[in-house]
Amino acid sequence: MAQQISEVMTADPVYVSPRTPVAEIAQLMREEDIGQVIIAEEERVRGVVTDRDLVTRVMADARDPQQTAAQEVSSSNLVTCAPDDDIGAAVRLMRDNALRRLPVVEEDRLVGVVSIGDLAMEQDERSALADISAAEPNR
Repeated sequence: MAQQISEVMTADPVYVSPRTPVAEIAQLMREEDIGQVIIAEEERVRGVVTDRDLVTRVMADARDPQQTAAQEVSSSNLVTCAPDDDIGAAVRLMRDNALRRLPVVEEDRLVGVVSIGDLAMEQDERSALADISAAEPNR
C-alpha cells in the first residue's frame, strides 16, 4: 500500500494562466474529464477553478464566460500538500477543509494533484467511491 502522496498523485496536472477565459477552462474540464483546473504562473500555483466555481461564480451571476478570466472566479485561499506527505495527512486536510482535490506542490512548484478518488482507491479499492473513481467517464 502506498505511503506517500507521490505514489498516488496525478503528475503533470492541467493548469492554465490567470488570464485564461473560463469558457476555455470549461472545455478543458470536459476534454480531460476533470472537475478542477489549477491556475498557475510559471508552475507556481495561484488558485484553482472547480466545476462548482463555474456554476456559482460565472453562470449564477450571468457573467460572460468568454470575457471572464480564471483569476476573477478562482479560489485563492489554497490548501496544498507535498509529494512526500503521507496519505493520512492528505485525507485529514481534505476532510478538515471539505476538499475533493489537493494541488501537490514541491519547492513552490506545482508537481501534481491528488483527488479524493485517488485516495479512496489506495485506501480501500472495494469502496463505493473507489468503484466510481475507477469507472470510465460517461460521455
